[in-house]
Amino acid sequence: MLNQIVLVGRLTKEISINKSEKGVKVATISLAIPRSFKNMEGTYDTDFIDCVAFESIATNTAEYCKKGDIIGVKGRLQSRNIESEGKHSVAIEIIAEKVTFLSSNSNKKNNNGTDL
Repeated sequence: MLNQIVLVGRLTKEISINKSEKGVKVATISLAIPRSFKNMEGTYDTDFIDCVAFESIATNTAEYCKKGDIIGVKGRLQSRNIESEGKHSVAIEIIAEKVTFLSSNSNKKNNNGTDL
């Protein structure tokens, strides 16, 4: 059996690290991923997908990636049960197992103020 997902997209916001109740570092990585086909109006729709990263993956991604950067995420789908006010629901999450930094959206400048 196999549970694997690979996504490549652009970060939609800066990544912040939080700690769980057990002290585990956790971050949500939000990706914008354009679809590979046009809709009925002739334009490409974009999917916005959140991934959850833990510990060193969360820390490294937050440190080295900024809003607008393109990254690859390899991970798995995971479900968890949620009980709230007597109601039961199931949340499906993408857990990032590996993040690859593909390109930066930032314009780097040299000492003269020109683009590198």
